[in-house]
Amino acid sequence: MPERSSQPDPIACGATAVITHLVQPGREADYERWLEEIGPVVRAWPGYLDLDLIRPIEGITRTFVVVLRFADRDHLERWLASDQRRELIDRVRPVLEKEDRFHIRSGLDFWFVPEGAQAQLPVRWKQALATWAVIYPLVSIVPLLVVPLLDALHVPAWRPLQTLVITFGIVNLMVYVVMPRVTRLLSRWLFA
Repeated sequence: MPERSSQPDPIACGATAVITHLVQPGREADYERWLEEIGPVVRAWPGYLDLDLIRPIEGITRTFVVVLRFADRDHLERWLASDQRRELIDRVRPVLEKEDRFHIRSGLDFWFVPEGAQAQLPVRWKQALATWAVIYPLVSIVPLLVVPLLDALHVPAWRPLQTLVITFGIVNLMVYVVMPRVTRLLSRWLFA
């Protein structure tokens, strides 16, 4: 019988914080410098797995979204409540228009719970089915729209660049446009 690993499965027990910062107009460079300061600190924190940054789209939004993943909820909550993070947030506060906000989720759960809701999460198979039902049409349609647009803009037909633009479009459509509406539309079924 094979020996079981004592290490927890990071997918099964990982925790994600979605942090939003609305930056004052003209203070983006200050915020970027602050990111360079906080990045190494969080990466050295116990349980840290990954950090993704979604920058605002110029002329459309000023919100930076930080997706922070830790091995488990305990490590993530310790980081979020730490004196180090509190001091760093105090330093960036003058460039923010609103207070530091974050939501802790696991996996793709943050798509299925309205902001501020106290609702139970849908069962995983319903989350998977709803996500697939949205991703399938997006991965079928978005490339059909993006590739001709890139051609019209005379962007070189380089597959990695096309994939970068297509996936950026799909992820932003999923997070900001499609999933919030699909979640509301399917809420009776999802939460039944």
